[in-house]
Amino acid sequence: MAVIAMTREMATRGSEVAAGLAERLGLSIIHHEFVEHEVAERIGVPESEVHRFLEGEASLLERWKLDRKRMSRYTAQEILELAAKGNVLIRGWGATYLLKSVPHVVCVRVCAPMPFREGILMERLGLKDAAIARREIQRNDAAHNGTMQRLFGIDWEDPSLYAIVLNTARVPIAECVEHIVRLTQCPAFHETAHSHGALMDELIMARVRHAIDRRFGPKSLQYGFEAHVSGGKVILTGATTDEKLIVDAVRLLQGVEGVTGVESKVAHVAFVPHDY
Repeated sequence: MAVIAMTREMATRGSEVAAGLAERLGLSIIHHEFVEHEVAERIGVPESEVHRFLEGEASLLERWKLDRKRMSRYTAQEILELAAKGNVLIRGWGATYLLKSVPHVVCVRVCAPMPFREGILMERLGLKDAAIARREIQRNDAAHNGTMQRLFGIDWEDPSLYAIVLNTARVPIAECVEHIVRLTQCPAFHETAHSHGALMDELIMARVRHAIDRRFGPKSLQYGFEAHVSGGKVILTGATTDEKLIVDAVRLLQGVEGVTGVESKVAHVAFVPHDY
């Protein structure tokens, strides 16, 4: 089942590339409204606040209220849940970064030089002044790059995040679609038991973080235990003075979807009061 993660700059005709791929490969295109809704529900905030944060339009108060780390974790979980279903094309949302380590996912960047993008936007919006189009494109680029920096600490223009980078000013839309389709047919991008396992381990890790966050909040960091996933098995490591916390964590994670087993290697350290 094909999984494509795509980043496209504003006014590069990337939406046409996505539509062509969806038609050729029978993919569902995941639009930002769907992801915003799911992430907002996970965090427990209005969808409008998530939208403004991701568009770089959130107020100082809204940015302060939204937990950036929690937003990053829940966004990652939603993207991984979607990828695990297969036959999807996920646009934006840091999907190319989050899925780049999964062998069968094709990560794509669609870009074009500024003059080409100005012309596309002027045509779409009926603008006469190229300077207005340029300012809107620059604002949009800065907002999205800022969001990726805040959530994942990445530069979305980094070519190493992608399997293929396509310049729509030079490569026609139909040819862009063909290039990407050929990649999905290449054995290197076929889903295998190994690649599926890699994706599921990433997804289970996201579910585990979500469960720990909801159950213990900051205590998991305060008491010093961490979770790792391999082959569906969760291994807890670290040290804590709270023995009950270890038992509670093991029981909690045994009930997380996809987990095949839980092993605790967390050391119980006896509390020794300081003698002043």
